[in-house]
Amino acid sequence: MADPQYILPNDIGVASLDCREAFGLLSPTERLYAHHLSRAAWYGGLVVLLQTSPEAPHIYALLSRLFRAQDPGELQECALKEGFTEEEYQAFLVYAAGIYANMGNYKSFGDTKFIPNLPKEKLERLVLGSRAAREHPEEIGQLWQVCGNLMFSLEPQQRHLGLGSEGTTTYFSENCTLEDAKLAQSFLDSQNLSAYNTRLFKGMDADGQPCFEVRLASILREEAAPDSDMTPKLKSYDFEGCRFRVTRGDYSPLLQKVVEHLEKAKAYAASSHQEQMLSQYVESFTQGSIEAHKKGSRHWIQDKGPIVESYIGFIESYRDPFGSRGEFEGFVAVVNKSMSAKFERLVESAEQLLKELPWPSAFEKDKFLTPDFTSLDVLTFAGSGIPAGINIPNYDDLRQQEGFKNVSLGNVLAVAYATQREKLTFLEEEDKDLYIRWKGPSFEVQVGLHELLGHGSGKLFIQDEKGAFNFDQSTVTNPETGEQIRSWYRSGETWDSKFSTIASSYEECRAESVGLYLCLHPRVLEIFGLDGPEAEDVVYVNWLNMVRAGLLGLEFYTPETCSWRQAHMQARFVILRVLLEAGEGLVTVVPTTGSDGRPDARVRLDRHKIRSVGQPALERFLRRLQVLKSTGDVAAGRALYQGYSAVTDAAPENFLALRETVLLRKEARKLIVQPNTCLEGSQVHLREYDASAAGLIRSFSERFPEDGPELEEVLTGLAKADAHFWRSPKEVPALQA
Repeated sequence: MADPQYILPNDIGVASLDCREAFGLLSPTERLYAHHLSRAAWYGGLVVLLQTSPEAPHIYALLSRLFRAQDPGELQECALKEGFTEEEYQAFLVYAAGIYANMGNYKSFGDTKFIPNLPKEKLERLVLGSRAAREHPEEIGQLWQVCGNLMFSLEPQQRHLGLGSEGTTTYFSENCTLEDAKLAQSFLDSQNLSAYNTRLFKGMDADGQPCFEVRLASILREEAAPDSDMTPKLKSYDFEGCRFRVTRGDYSPLLQKVVEHLEKAKAYAASSHQEQMLSQYVESFTQGSIEAHKKGSRHWIQDKGPIVESYIGFIESYRDPFGSRGEFEGFVAVVNKSMSAKFERLVESAEQLLKELPWPSAFEKDKFLTPDFTSLDVLTFAGSGIPAGINIPNYDDLRQQEGFKNVSLGNVLAVAYATQREKLTFLEEEDKDLYIRWKGPSFEVQVGLHELLGHGSGKLFIQDEKGAFNFDQSTVTNPETGEQIRSWYRSGETWDSKFSTIASSYEECRAESVGLYLCLHPRVLEIFGLDGPEAEDVVYVNWLNMVRAGLLGLEFYTPETCSWRQAHMQARFVILRVLLEAGEGLVTVVPTTGSDGRPDARVRLDRHKIRSVGQPALERFLRRLQVLKSTGDVAAGRALYQGYSAVTDAAPENFLALRETVLLRKEARKLIVQPNTCLEGSQVHLREYDASAAGLIRSFSERFPEDGPELEEVLTGLAKADAHFWRSPKEVPALQA
């Protein structure tokens, strides 16, 4: 029996993303625009396999070949003949669905490896006895040889994503260390190069000295492009005693597919901003230029209130162990007008609500750049997982000077966060019904505040390349010390590059804290149609959910390395620590024994002390977070944040012991089944699938009907070309379709 930490249970929740109504309201032209953007996103999403683990592309190719030859029902007959039980075959389907949903064999939420929950020998018999193996024995045999052992391996370094000896990553070659990552970031900053679309590979030169390849994602490889901002960057550099070589061409054939559909989507764009946005994305993916992607993002920001919303590129840096490189992500969604009206009212009140935040006005942007804030029903979300809300772009200079957009993903919220009472853990019985009733409305409020006024607030103090400051050095003082500002961001430095490994979690913690803090404001509750006792219930459930989430976050802490594997859950644990520290019985965590006789626990929140005790404690903490972020004070920021992130067995909470209880009682994150769009003649149709592991598998089996075998060959070929950067998988000849 596999360790439950590393398997997906047979009864894992599976939900279908419902966008039928939203899709049905689109015009034929809007459907064509959405279709081609969706195709671009799905092709680009395959890049994530190459960003996850050395074996992930091979596992994907193996599963895709099995299910192309036999659908889940047909393959089950083969499995039963090979001696599978019904439970074992279901475990295999769940594993396969998990690979597709996470775009790899590591959980998108928690970065933990998952393995098949059945004997390796049985799975081998099924693979080699399948129709795919009968028709292409050499190819299937090679794939199994490459990835079979790694599918099941739980060697310490392979249990989690991480850098060097602490885990697995394909953003860096296996011999890269944290010091190498820091050196590479310094090099990139010196050349005004972004890390977002790069990977780093370390080698040795003829003299035995370290040399590094910084490889950009692009279609072009060695080809010269005189008019590109990237051409002068593609050369070798000497930097701090090491040789750096900037190259490009990472993921080239996959990005070629992305660009083909972005070009097709341009024909159906609804505005010049959309056309120019897509042109710049094409330029970015062709040349490897983040500056081009920024230009596209500027047009995206200015494209206010589109019916079909989308964003695509190397976006979130959560899974880079160093926190600077972006995972490929692409989404396409349709506006939900009724929910968007609430968010529009929140935007209208944003400037007044920003004044309620607990830091001086000098620490807030000089002008609030009014963003688009819409509720969307997702049609397509390609990447390693689907969030509940997004605040993008992530480029600091654009966010500070030109603005951003917020989106709340309504149909994701509707299915991903639905809770069954019998599976609701760590709450008192009297809180459970209230929690279930108000979890949805409270989450809408928290997502709205988190994205708009959390990620959208706060100023970074910057000195530009000419030496000019964006704040008055003579008058602005640190509200924590009363002293003049002593640190700031230099030209080329960004929030991610400066705070690196803690940047994502620190920022999520700041945004979550803003949401908790401002949900107490009467105007916010009024905007969401809440007043009286119901409003107080929503506030209570929002705070209760946060402290419960802090306890659940312990699942994502690794005691062996004293590290966190998930930015959002680390952030929520920090908030739990802050509120526990407030004292006066505001929050308590009480170990108990469950009805099954095993350890359990309950989180208690005194609702009558939220404003009198919780609000002042959160105010002090939030002010410190913002001041340290604004001033770029990395040393103090790390000391503060890592202090609250520490997990020990100190009384009274005994968090390490509680972690074992959390692991014992954990519920697996739901898998989401997404539809496909299909072009038949000039008409685009929506194809939906059952909310089951088999349904999720079918959605992927039908996702690339024209070129599935070609894509698998591309993926395994790219993985093989870089295999020498890791101990495994073994090199294998390119597969033939």
